[in-house]
Amino acid sequence: MFPSPTRVFLTKGVGVHRHALTAFEFALRDADIEQQNLVYVSSILPPRCELIARDSGVELLRPGDITFCVLARSETNEFGRHVYASLGLARPADPDMYGYISEQHGYGMTAEAAGEQTEDLAATMLASTLGLDFDPDAAWNERKQIYEHSNLIIDSESITAAAECGPDNRWTCAIAAAVFLFS
Repeated sequence: MFPSPTRVFLTKGVGVHRHALTAFEFALRDADIEQQNLVYVSSILPPRCELIARDSGVELLRPGDITFCVLARSETNEFGRHVYASLGLARPADPDMYGYISEQHGYGMTAEAAGEQTEDLAATMLASTLGLDFDPDAAWNERKQIYEHSNLIIDSESITAAAECGPDNRWTCAIAAAVFLFS
Protein backbone atom coordinates (compact mmCIF):
# COMPACT_ATOMS: atom_id res chain seq x y z
CA MET A 1 0.00 0.00 0.00
CA PHE A 2 1.30 3.42 -0.94
CA PRO A 3 1.18 6.09 1.80
CA SER A 4 -1.05 9.15 1.50
CA PRO A 5 0.50 12.55 0.88
CA THR A 6 0.79 14.74 3.96
CA ARG A 7 1.24 18.10 2.20
CA VAL A 8 0.30 19.73 -1.08
CA PHE A 9 1.17 23.00 -2.78
CA LEU A 10 -0.27 24.78 -5.79
CA THR A 11 1.86 26.17 -8.59
CA LYS A 12 1.48 27.48 -12.12
CA GLY A 13 3.61 28.38 -15.10
CA VAL A 14 3.72 29.55 -18.70
CA GLY A 15 6.28 28.63 -21.34
CA VAL A 16 6.86 29.74 -24.93
CA HIS A 17 9.10 28.08 -27.53
CA ARG A 18 9.14 27.02 -31.19
CA HIS A 19 8.70 23.36 -30.10
CA ALA A 20 5.66 22.26 -28.09
CA LEU A 21 7.66 19.99 -25.76
CA THR A 22 10.12 22.76 -24.93
CA ALA A 23 7.25 25.19 -24.26
CA PHE A 24 5.91 22.61 -21.78
CA GLU A 25 9.37 22.31 -20.19
CA PHE A 26 9.55 26.11 -19.85
CA ALA A 27 6.10 26.14 -18.22
CA LEU A 28 7.31 23.49 -15.75
CA ARG A 29 10.38 25.68 -15.06
CA ASP A 30 8.16 28.69 -14.47
CA ALA A 31 6.21 26.55 -11.98
CA ASP A 32 9.47 25.30 -10.33
CA ILE A 33 8.68 21.62 -10.94
CA GLU A 34 10.79 20.90 -14.04
CA GLN A 35 13.24 18.64 -12.20
CA GLN A 36 10.56 16.18 -11.08
CA ASN A 37 9.36 12.94 -12.66
CA LEU A 38 5.68 13.83 -12.61
CA VAL A 39 3.01 11.19 -12.14
CA TYR A 40 -0.49 12.45 -12.80
CA VAL A 41 -3.20 11.44 -10.35
CA SER A 42 -6.90 12.16 -10.13
CA SER A 43 -8.56 14.75 -7.98
CA ILE A 44 -8.85 13.63 -4.36
CA LEU A 45 -7.19 15.70 -1.64
CA PRO A 46 -6.31 13.14 1.06
CA PRO A 47 -7.54 13.61 4.64
CA ARG A 48 -5.16 15.65 6.81
CA CYS A 49 -3.18 16.79 3.76
CA GLU A 50 -1.88 20.24 4.66
CA LEU A 51 -1.90 23.00 2.04
CA ILE A 52 1.47 24.79 2.14
CA ALA A 53 2.98 27.74 0.29
CA ARG A 54 4.59 27.13 -3.09
CA ASP A 55 8.03 28.30 -1.92
CA SER A 56 7.96 25.96 1.06
CA GLY A 57 6.91 23.04 -1.14
CA VAL A 58 9.49 23.67 -3.84
CA GLU A 59 12.25 23.68 -1.20
CA LEU A 60 11.30 20.11 -0.27
CA LEU A 61 11.62 18.75 -3.81
CA ARG A 62 14.73 16.88 -4.94
CA PRO A 63 15.70 16.57 -8.60
CA GLY A 64 14.58 13.26 -10.07
CA ASP A 65 11.99 12.49 -7.40
CA ILE A 66 8.86 10.64 -8.49
CA THR A 67 6.33 13.38 -7.77
CA PHE A 68 2.57 12.92 -7.77
CA CYS A 69 0.44 15.82 -8.95
CA VAL A 70 -2.88 16.86 -10.38
CA LEU A 71 -2.01 18.75 -13.56
CA ALA A 72 -3.97 20.94 -15.96
CA ARG A 73 -2.21 21.77 -19.25
CA SER A 74 -3.17 23.70 -22.36
CA GLU A 75 -1.08 24.72 -25.35
CA THR A 76 -1.40 26.37 -28.74
CA ASN A 77 0.69 27.77 -31.57
CA GLU A 78 -2.19 29.74 -33.11
CA PHE A 79 -1.59 33.49 -33.07
CA GLY A 80 -3.93 35.36 -30.74
CA ARG A 81 -5.39 32.20 -29.19
CA HIS A 82 -5.79 32.44 -25.43
CA VAL A 83 -4.96 29.31 -23.37
CA TYR A 84 -5.58 28.60 -19.71
CA ALA A 85 -4.91 25.83 -17.20
CA SER A 86 -6.64 26.00 -13.83
CA LEU A 87 -7.04 24.03 -10.60
CA GLY A 88 -9.64 24.45 -7.89
CA LEU A 89 -9.22 23.03 -4.40
CA ALA A 90 -11.90 22.52 -1.74
CA ARG A 91 -11.07 21.34 1.79
CA PRO A 92 -13.60 20.07 4.33
CA ALA A 93 -13.72 21.40 7.89
CA ASP A 94 -13.35 17.83 9.19
CA PRO A 95 -9.64 16.98 8.80
CA ASP A 96 -10.48 13.25 8.62
CA MET A 97 -12.58 13.81 5.48
CA TYR A 98 -11.10 14.03 2.00
CA GLY A 99 -11.37 17.09 -0.23
CA TYR A 100 -11.41 17.70 -3.96
CA ILE A 101 -9.12 19.16 -6.59
CA SER A 102 -10.69 20.02 -9.94
CA GLU A 103 -8.69 20.64 -13.07
CA GLN A 104 -9.72 22.43 -16.21
CA HIS A 105 -7.89 23.59 -19.31
CA GLY A 106 -8.87 25.09 -22.61
CA TYR A 107 -9.06 28.14 -24.80
CA GLY A 108 -10.60 31.59 -24.63
CA MET A 109 -11.49 31.86 -20.94
CA THR A 110 -9.88 34.55 -18.78
CA ALA A 111 -7.76 33.51 -15.81
CA GLU A 112 -10.33 34.97 -13.43
CA ALA A 113 -13.27 33.13 -15.01
CA ALA A 114 -11.35 29.85 -15.21
CA GLY A 115 -10.25 30.13 -11.57
CA GLU A 116 -13.78 30.83 -10.42
CA GLN A 117 -15.13 27.90 -12.41
CA THR A 118 -12.55 25.38 -11.14
CA GLU A 119 -13.00 26.54 -7.55
CA ASP A 120 -16.75 26.16 -8.02
CA LEU A 121 -16.29 22.64 -9.44
CA ALA A 122 -14.15 21.50 -6.51
CA ALA A 123 -16.47 23.04 -3.91
CA THR A 124 -19.55 21.60 -5.61
CA MET A 125 -18.05 18.09 -5.67
CA LEU A 126 -17.18 18.37 -1.98
CA ALA A 127 -20.57 19.84 -1.08
CA SER A 128 -22.42 17.02 -2.80
CA THR A 129 -20.24 14.46 -0.98
CA LEU A 130 -21.07 16.15 2.33
CA GLY A 131 -24.79 16.13 1.55
CA LEU A 132 -25.21 19.92 1.40
CA ASP A 133 -28.50 21.01 -0.10
CA PHE A 134 -27.93 23.62 -2.81
CA ASP A 135 -29.16 24.65 -6.21
CA PRO A 136 -26.51 23.58 -8.75
CA ASP A 137 -27.82 26.22 -11.17
CA ALA A 138 -27.37 29.08 -8.69
CA ALA A 139 -24.51 31.51 -9.25
CA TRP A 140 -21.15 30.56 -7.72
CA ASN A 141 -21.30 33.51 -5.29
CA GLU A 142 -24.62 32.25 -3.90
CA ARG A 143 -23.39 28.66 -3.52
CA LYS A 144 -20.09 29.84 -2.00
CA GLN A 145 -22.03 31.63 0.75
CA ILE A 146 -23.98 28.43 1.49
CA TYR A 147 -20.73 26.46 1.66
CA GLU A 148 -19.08 29.01 3.96
CA HIS A 149 -22.06 29.13 6.33
CA SER A 150 -22.43 25.35 6.47
CA ASN A 151 -19.29 24.97 8.64
CA LEU A 152 -18.59 21.79 6.62
CA ILE A 153 -16.20 23.31 4.07
CA ILE A 154 -13.19 25.09 5.54
CA ASP A 155 -12.18 26.84 2.32
CA SER A 156 -11.79 26.72 -1.42
CA GLU A 157 -9.35 28.40 -3.74
CA SER A 158 -7.93 28.23 -7.24
CA ILE A 159 -4.76 28.80 -9.23
CA THR A 160 -4.72 29.58 -12.94
CA ALA A 161 -2.09 30.15 -15.60
CA ALA A 162 -3.22 31.94 -18.75
CA ALA A 163 -1.42 33.26 -21.82
CA GLU A 164 -1.99 34.37 -25.38
CA CYS A 165 0.00 33.07 -28.34
CA GLY A 166 2.16 35.80 -29.84
CA PRO A 167 2.50 36.91 -33.46
CA ASP A 168 5.41 34.53 -34.15
CA ASN A 169 3.14 31.47 -33.64
CA ARG A 170 5.53 29.91 -31.15
CA TRP A 171 4.04 27.23 -28.93
CA THR A 172 2.52 28.72 -25.78
CA CYS A 173 1.87 26.35 -22.88
CA ALA A 174 0.03 27.06 -19.61
CA ILE A 175 0.05 24.67 -16.66
CA ALA A 176 -1.39 24.57 -13.15
CA ALA A 177 -0.48 21.84 -10.68
CA ALA A 178 -1.26 20.57 -7.20
CA VAL A 179 1.97 18.89 -6.11
CA PHE A 180 1.81 16.24 -3.39
CA LEU A 181 4.53 15.71 -0.78
CA PHE A 182 5.09 12.79 1.59
CA SER A 183 6.27 13.55 5.16
